Amino acid sequence: MDMRGKGKILKIYIGETDKWKHESLYHALIKKFKKAGLAGATVIRGIEGFGLNSRIKSAHILQLSEDLPLIIEVVDRAEKIEAILPEVKEMVKEGLITVEDIEVITYTADKKNKDKETAHK
Repeated sequence: MDMRGKGKILKIYIGETDKWKHESLYHALIKKFKKAGLAGATVIRGIEGFGLNSRIKSAHILQLSEDLPLIIEVVDRAEKIEAILPEVKEMVKEGLITVEDIEVITYTADKKNKDKETAHK
């Protein structure tokens, strides 16, 4: 897949304990992006942050069970990001969703690893 050139990055800011139909929201979103054939997505766990409710969420040792902040980043062509947005808005009941224009410089995979992955399916 040649992804070089203009694209979009979708960023979703949620809490680690947020749910969608009895499963982790972040995992449900990743599965949706994979099924939709998007180029790639990553979940990043924050060590500290706060949002609209102004409650600080932290990974300090005494607060490990707290609801840590997560950022989900999805990169693809504008039309594919725009097509998935209605479903994302439906799933993210509480959080922040942003979309930015980006320039994709390179998008490559190691052919040997891709062949191994395909063989396991």
